[in-house]
Amino acid sequence: MNKQKNILILNDIRSVENVGAMFRTADAGGIDKIYLVGITPAPVDRFGRKRNDLAKSALGAEEFVPWEQVKTILPLIKKLKKDGFQIVAIEQDEKSIDYKKVKTKEKNAFIVGTEVTGIPKNILKNCDIIAEIPMRGKKESLNVSVSLGIALFKILNI
Repeated sequence: MNKQKNILILNDIRSVENVGAMFRTADAGGIDKIYLVGITPAPVDRFGRKRNDLAKSALGAEEFVPWEQVKTILPLIKKLKKDGFQIVAIEQDEKSIDYKKVKTKEKNAFIVGTEVTGIPKNILKNCDIIAEIPMRGKKESLNVSVSLGIALFKILNI
């Protein structure tokens, strides 16, 4: 039986600490690859030097989880769809479904977006599913790395 393939797309994440935490979550969840899109910081700087600030929160996971930097997300989404990936955005939207109801396929790509504004509408339009974590408190959202961990572990039944 083929192993399910799961990847992450981190779109315009500003915080190095959040990116490091998401590398740890990806490693713990058995993610096959992370795409770092736009301004999302990578484990190495533009000179190829290891980023200690990212490594501090990743705790070595950046050494194990394959990653790739890409400039823009829409061509990546189109390529992944062509390759048979189901695209799942983790975001609040009028078209979202409860994250507990997401059914995975053989190939899944999970997208999280920038800390303040989330995933832009033009990207959400290209996703197969928009998964939302219900909020009970006065705040309307969680930290992006926390949201990723909650959604990923539930959706993948980890």
